Amino acid sequence: MSVLLVGVSHRTAPVPVLERVAVTEADRPKLTDKLLGSTHVSEVMIVSTCNRVEIYAVVDAFHGALAEVGELLAEHANVSLTELHKYAYVRYSEAAAEHLFAVASGLDSMVVGEQQILGQIRAAYASADAQQAAGRTLHELAQRALRVGKRVHTETGIDAAGASVVSVALDRASSVFSDGLTGRSAVVVGAGAMGGLSVAHLLRAGIAHITVVNRTAERAENLAETARTGGAQASTAPLSELATAMSSADILITCTGAVGAVVTLADTHVALAHADRPADRPLVICDLGLPRDVEPTVAGLPGVTVLDMEALQADPATETAASDAQAARTIVATELTNYLTGQRMAEVTPTVTALRQRAAEVVEGELLRLDSRLPGLDDPQRDEVARTVRRVVDKLLHAPTVRVKQLASAPGGDTYAAALRELFELTPGSIAAVAQSSELAADIELAQDELAHDIDLSNAFIAGSDPTVRRFSTDAVVIDAAYDAVVDAAPHEPLDTATTSAPSDTAHSRKDGQA
Repeated sequence: MSVLLVGVSHRTAPVPVLERVAVTEADRPKLTDKLLGSTHVSEVMIVSTCNRVEIYAVVDAFHGALAEVGELLAEHANVSLTELHKYAYVRYSEAAAEHLFAVASGLDSMVVGEQQILGQIRAAYASADAQQAAGRTLHELAQRALRVGKRVHTETGIDAAGASVVSVALDRASSVFSDGLTGRSAVVVGAGAMGGLSVAHLLRAGIAHITVVNRTAERAENLAETARTGGAQASTAPLSELATAMSSADILITCTGAVGAVVTLADTHVALAHADRPADRPLVICDLGLPRDVEPTVAGLPGVTVLDMEALQADPATETAASDAQAARTIVATELTNYLTGQRMAEVTPTVTALRQRAAEVVEGELLRLDSRLPGLDDPQRDEVARTVRRVVDKLLHAPTVRVKQLASAPGGDTYAAALRELFELTPGSIAAVAQSSELAADIELAQDELAHDIDLSNAFIAGSDPTVRRFSTDAVVIDAAYDAVVDAAPHEPLDTATTSAPSDTAHSRKDGQA
């Protein structure tokens, strides 16, 4: 089973498409139910923000699942599948994990380093978990992504990266005017996170009047009210009136996430030619959009200065922000390697354990045959023979089981586990049984986490006051035996239980049982 990601974000789609694809809190449970009812999907988590919709699904077939997820998303957005393909992106397996880690770190946000996405990913997982749509795979992926995001924000200064771009832009804009920005007028196009940062910096710079231009009037008014609270005069305007708003502005900041140009040559011509605008009045346009919001030809107009991301990133003042972003990418790469290594190790563990169990069955069978052939053996003699046989088997299996675990941590390591299964004729059923036991071990840990705030677990285990805990405590004996076999096989390389701390597919995915 692998993770499939299908998404639409500010990097690939214009605002109108994002608005149509948007998944509300009320929509999410319905879409999740539909996806769980499809043929190839067993787990689902939907991340939805103002700038992205991403569906993470655990699937058993790439092409079949891609068709199911794509058709459902197109139906939800009321667009054709062909139209959706123009704006959607797809990641699979390792690439899906890498993308989620980058998103959680704020590297894929419109405002680089913004922390709000961490809460949105947490909410997406909580919603999936509440619907029993997040099994073992998505639990491990989501929890690791949240840890990666926290680490990036703790160990780097990426939180300030987006703000530094706005700060550098305004510093450069201020140098165009002989008396700085105090008392001047500004237009902010876009009422998202970058728009909020821009308003905050404009207020600090002493801007007297701010006009917020946005597609959604409500969001524009909310940002304008923030500007008024900060001490500036503020108004709003729709995008259709952008040229009028620009006519009275000294500085314009735009960061909409739109795919096409928002500030056109025609609009700028109209603004500069307005009857009330002095011919020698400069206009500074800070284009903070990726892709660009401003048509390139605008920079050639007399009296107009365009500062885009390319120019701003070349400024020495942004080097620290770039360094922080690079440090964040390094953390993401390291965490991704560790995560994938753990996943590969977890995949080979059932095979190793099944091999050990198979060997134990062979030993017990031969000891029974020995009893029938040499009934005169006394107990000490039989015990010594049994210990000798088990030592021989353990020594023969030790090297291959340790080595296959080491090899499994590298890309393509699953082929060694497949070879082990073929050489020792391990049946799929025996390996599946071990895997199920491993998942049950993870359920025990999950139950402890979920119940820790409500009951005293130690007393509950003794008194059996909770039937759920009672079941887990009974099954723990079986699981401990399975894990002991693996640890015994490689005493110098303890089993990494970090990869098993997740809710199992049987406990938290409705694909295998109740609907």
